[in-house]
Amino acid sequence: MNFMEIKENIKSFFTQSVRVWHLLRKPTSQEFKAVSKVSAIGLGLIGLLGFLITIIMVFTYKRL
Repeated sequence: MNFMEIKENIKSFFTQSVRVWHLLRKPTSQEFKAVSKVSAIGLGLIGLLGFLITIIMVFTYKRL
């Protein structure tokens, strides 16, 4: 890649970023609650999965 291509890529990125920025809006209370619930459930499931893997690994190595 030469300098001109890099310059065009950066310009394109900023143009697209400005376009997205103009589409942003504050979420409604209902949307915020829904996203929060889904995020909390996902975080809990990942934590539970990590805990279960840890328990399995502890019991597996104790038997060896």
